[in-house]
Amino acid sequence: MIAAARQHRRGSRPYYFTSANGEVIAQARAKSEIAALFRDADQIFADGQPLVLASRLLCRTPLPERVATTDLFHDVARLAENEAATFYLLGSTEAGNAKAVAAIRASYPRLRIVGHSHGYLTGDALEKKLDEINTLAPDILWLGLGVPREQIFVRDYAPRLSNVGVIKTSGGLFDHVAGKVRRAPLWVQKAGFEWLWRMLMEPRRLFWRYFTTNPRALYALLRYSQ
Repeated sequence: MIAAARQHRRGSRPYYFTSANGEVIAQARAKSEIAALFRDADQIFADGQPLVLASRLLCRTPLPERVATTDLFHDVARLAENEAATFYLLGSTEAGNAKAVAAIRASYPRLRIVGHSHGYLTGDALEKKLDEINTLAPDILWLGLGVPREQIFVRDYAPRLSNVGVIKTSGGLFDHVAGKVRRAPLWVQKAGFEWLWRMLMEPRRLFWRYFTTNPRALYALLRYSQ
C-alpha cells in the first residue's frame, strides 16, 4: 500500500482499495449498483474467513489468508513509521474519531497523521474538508464510513483527491482501534465465526443484518465461486 501510494501519479484519481466479506457479497448480488462500486476498485481484500475457506474448496486459485482491515492497519502503520508515509483518518463520530487518533498516536508515536475528521460531513463542510485533504496530500486516506457509504464517497469524490496516494475503505476500523468494539478471539476468527461473535456483542444492530445476508452470501459463494 505504501509503495502504491508513492507510485501514484499526482493529478490522477487515487488508487482505491476496498474489502469484501459475506455482507458485501450479499449486497453485490442483490444490487447491481453495489457490485459496480466494488468492480471499480483497484484491489479488493478478502475481509472474511468464510471467503478464504470457500476459495480453498471451490476455486482454482485459493486465497492464502484473510486480510482483515483491523489487522492490516497495524501492519501498515508499523511500516509507515519507518517509511515516513502519511495518514489521514476520515470516519466515525467526532468522539470516536478523536479516540481512535489518540490510540494510534500512543501506539505509533512516529507515525505521521497529517489530519483527521469525523465522517458526518455534508454541504460546505464536506467541500472544505475535501479541499483540506487534497492539500495535505496524505499517502493513505483511511475511510471509515461503512458499506456502501464509503464506496459511494470514492465514486463521487475520489477524482477531487488527486494528491492522495491510496484510499482504503475501512468500515468500523476506528471503533476497533478506539477500543469501542472488541475483536473475537483468534481461534474464533480462524474458524470463520467472527461474524457470530460480533452479533453476540451487538445483537440489536447486527442480528437482522446477518440473518438476512448470511444465507444469500452462502448461496453466492456456492453458486458462483470459480
